[in-house]
Parts: sequence; C-alpha cells; structure tokens
Amino acid sequence: MRTKRLAIAGAAALVLAGGAGTAIAVDRASAPGRTGAATTGPHRPAAAVNSPSSAGPRVVQPYQPVEIGRGAKMGLLPEGRQNFVVGYEDFERAVEQAKGYPGSSIRPNSISGGIGSDGDNIQFTGAYRTDTVPARMTLRLGKGAETEVSMLRLPGKPGWGTYYLDLPGSGPWREPVKVTAYDGNGKVLASLAFAPKS
Repeated sequence: MRTKRLAIAGAAALVLAGGAGTAIAVDRASAPGRTGAATTGPHRPAAAVNSPSSAGPRVVQPYQPVEIGRGAKMGLLPEGRQNFVVGYEDFERAVEQAKGYPGSSIRPNSISGGIGSDGDNIQFTGAYRTDTVPARMTLRLGKGAETEVSMLRLPGKPGWGTYYLDLPGSGPWREPVKVTAYDGNGKVLASLAFAPKS
C-alpha cells in the first residue's frame, strides 16, 4: 500500500513566492501515492475535473470542499493569510488542522506553487495574491502549450485565491513548470517558475 503526500515544489518556488509557502494540510495517512520530484513524461490534456474559465476564479464559501481530481479536495480558509487545504479522505480533519496554521503572506502580485504526484499522475496546486483578480491562469509544463488551470477564491475581495490542475497519466515530474496569471486584457499579473531538483 502506498501513501500520498503533497509537497511544496521546492525552495525555489517558495522563494519566488516571497514567503514560506502556502499552508497546506494533507490527510497523508489515508491517501494513495507518493511524491515525485524527478521526472515527467509527455503532456496530456487536463481531465474534465479542471473546467477552467476565462471569467475568473470560482467563488466558494470558506471550508467548502472542491473536488480537484483523484479524490483530492481543496478548501480555502478565512483564517490566516493565503491559507488553503488539500485533503483526501478526511477533508474535515484537514480543515480543522489548517485552521491553526497562519498561512503565508506571499508577496503582493505573486504566486506560490506545489506538486503532488502518484506514479504517472501529477497534481499542481498553489495560491495567487494579486491587486487585480486574474481573469485566467495557465500552467506550462516544459516546452508544452499553456493549459488553463482552475481557480478558486473566497467571497468579497480577499486579494488572493488558489489554483489547481490535475494531469493524470502525464508521467513522473521531470520538466520545468511555469504558472502565469493574466488580467482580462491578457496582461501578466504574476508568474512563477520552478523545476524539479536534479
């Protein structure tokens, strides 16, 4: 039996995000898989669970579980700064644990990122903090095409939100990643690039 871990995508991603990374709680004991940090195969289209829209992030209520692929759920917390949780089987427990975390104050107009992998499946998650709410965000894996990611935010004007992209069957992670947030006119609001450790 394998166990799943969600890992922040290396120190480079955290430094570029301008903080210690976004607080993520994971129900590690109950989820299948393993963290990958070495390789990735050919890019494939995103699964139907990633139904992104150029209309901007989907507004969700605090703690609301949102399916992000392969049994994982994401929830945004009003406690702390840019505080969100990714849980597998016991989402409620993961939320309760995350309520005690301060989150992280990523730099204004920046993005944080993390990667979880389970064999040939990769899941990207992170947070954005921008002055303007992004109309869309994309992720580019290696030299492949930009793929729109799904975005979430809390009601009102929190000034931040999260994103996710599930890539089942894309192979272990081995290519650099670039995440970019755009406004409605296509102007870049923020970007983050990181690569697997050699």
